[in-house]
Amino acid sequence: MSEKIEKNKEYIMKIDGMGYQGEGVGKVDGFTIFTQGAIQGEKVKVKVVKVNKNFAFGRLVEILEPSPYRTDPCCSIYKRCGGCQLQHMSYEGQLDFKKKRVKDCLERIGKFQVKEHDKTFRDNVLEESKKDISVKLYNTLGMTNPYRYRNKVQLPVGKCNEKINIGFYVKRSHEIIDMESCLIQDETSDKIVKLMRNWIEKYNVEPYDERTGRGTIKHIMTRKGFATGEIMLVIVTFTESLPHKKELVELMCNNLPGIKSIVHNINHEKTNVILGKKCVTLWGQDTIRDYIGNFKFNVSPLSFFQVNPLQTEVLYSKALEYTDLSGNEVIFDAYCGTGTISLFLSQKAKKVYGVEIIDEAIKNARINAEENGVNNVEFITGKSEVVIPELISKGVKADVVVVDPPRKGCDAGLLKAIADMAPRTVVYLSCDPATLARDLAVFRDFGYMTKEVQPVDMFAQTAHVECVVKLKRKDS
Repeated sequence: MSEKIEKNKEYIMKIDGMGYQGEGVGKVDGFTIFTQGAIQGEKVKVKVVKVNKNFAFGRLVEILEPSPYRTDPCCSIYKRCGGCQLQHMSYEGQLDFKKKRVKDCLERIGKFQVKEHDKTFRDNVLEESKKDISVKLYNTLGMTNPYRYRNKVQLPVGKCNEKINIGFYVKRSHEIIDMESCLIQDETSDKIVKLMRNWIEKYNVEPYDERTGRGTIKHIMTRKGFATGEIMLVIVTFTESLPHKKELVELMCNNLPGIKSIVHNINHEKTNVILGKKCVTLWGQDTIRDYIGNFKFNVSPLSFFQVNPLQTEVLYSKALEYTDLSGNEVIFDAYCGTGTISLFLSQKAKKVYGVEIIDEAIKNARINAEENGVNNVEFITGKSEVVIPELISKGVKADVVVVDPPRKGCDAGLLKAIADMAPRTVVYLSCDPATLARDLAVFRDFGYMTKEVQPVDMFAQTAHVECVVKLKRKDS
């Protein structure tokens, strides 16, 4: 513990950087202090609330010199809620923060030399010996309206002082903040929350209490097809039974014109996993429909579907651009999920092979392909690092490989399998800049040059950032 920095003492410091969760980072006598709500460039007064060996956490007390990016949050519960981290920054500032986060990871973890792209950029600006580590980084692609973009919302239900609470958890806790409106979710969800609260109170339906293990309702989930207007409501219970189902269905059908599906999901597990495996459709369809570009997708309670459909089309369009397809290429889509990217790529490819370890996702992918009349895509269940070498052994070789891994990044075996196959182009879609930078460095060792990195803002008001990356084999 530092002898200079004391808990509960106030300090004045300059914010020199930003942490990965959007917190301001500054130093007092060389000792680092992380402060949520502070912005790079600001001079602030903070109260230290926790001191570790090499760093401390501070609470923002006063802004002495504000950043030009500072703005007043629109949400009344923003300071307590854990859903958003960046509402105190202008949207321009958020996009800049996300680009800088990507840049920092590329430089610090990947050891790349980053050139922030402008109109005067030329490849020959950098010495030939440094081309292997030089990367073009573009400005973050943002939204026209960075609010009301989420088509899926999962909300815990609880009780406090005999009052029903439906909302979001307080930061780093399981205390539920009661919510009337959330500015990043579709307005329909606000209406459903109000209707659900009235129904719970009227019929005395008990929320589940994780401390006692008693009660019924754990969560409610809403999904909406932005292109179709179709709405799904999922009620998650700890119990097998759901009382007053008939009244619930009548309430929703009478007040939600777009409602197409009401589902009861049973989750007996005492974990942080929200949905259980068992779904019972109480009314309407088992799925709702939505579109990404010209492709229609059936969305079930358990299926993965991007929560920001507008920016998903931006993300996938950039991925399609980076493939440089002429119509004669074979593509491997690793981590293909329910086939959304595979179908998008099929527009300009000769053949797409989608690989995914989750069998249920592959079944959904095949249905999606059939319903869209796409016949140049084949979906295979299994680990990509196993399936891809098997395809190669059968004489199938890809010109382009697309990877869209989970937050932990690509499996090491998959990276080697891709390199051994030697496709001319690799397109990497990432939801975590740190694991992205790590994997790009591995690709570099395997003979692939990272050419362009395009950040895309899929989750406005939060610290998350997605990227699309174009890699080329050196000898291609």
